[in-house]
Amino acid sequence: MWDKENEETIVLLTNHVEFGATTIAGIYKDRWQIEIFFKTIKQNLKIKTFVGTSPNALMTQIWTALIAILLLKYLKFRSTFAWSLSNLVAMLRYNLFMYRDLWEWIDSPYEPPPIVFEGEQLSLGFC
Repeated sequence: MWDKENEETIVLLTNHVEFGATTIAGIYKDRWQIEIFFKTIKQNLKIKTFVGTSPNALMTQIWTALIAILLLKYLKFRSTFAWSLSNLVAMLRYNLFMYRDLWEWIDSPYEPPPIVFEGEQLSLGFC
């Protein structure tokens, strides 16, 4: 098969002789995108192994990872700060239990959170 971008011939070996060269190339291209997706999940979401082995458990974990990556990509898209995906994941993990406005934080992550005084501290009575 001829690659127009690199101007070279690509040779693929397969046991599916009933498929054409462009179909096989398309399958390999799609398969490579799946490999990149799983690499991204493993690197950014720290998923090293699957918890369950049943088809339902695998599909649940894959769908959960898809939703998490989609949310992260949306946050990256919506932000005016130049995030890389791995930095965004690390900073979100670091600030997970801090009360901050997400949309303000995503644009200026190094600004300290605003100090909000809720009122006077109550005493316990025996102090």
